[in-house]
Amino acid sequence: MLDKLGGTYVSSSCYGTFVWIDVYFLQAPRPSPGPHKLRESLPLTVFLRNRLKYALTGKEVTAILKQRLVKVDGKVRTDETYPAGFMGA
Repeated sequence: MLDKLGGTYVSSSCYGTFVWIDVYFLQAPRPSPGPHKLRESLPLTVFLRNRLKYALTGKEVTAILKQRLVKVDGKVRTDETYPAGFMGA
């Protein structure tokens, strides 16, 4: 079990990234290479599931993205791990 570190960012290069979300640590998918830095972005999966509460599971996020319902910066994005900046989603 991970201890709470007061909002610090902890990364793990082997199985994804640990990202500080709300009150707890969550294993999140690693963002794919893109326009934002790794530490300054979150994957679309995390935005849709945890921040915007549009989906409960990763499978639901996949269904939403494959229906081409999400636009980031005016372009349709279907990549679940697209690195969206905090002002882009």
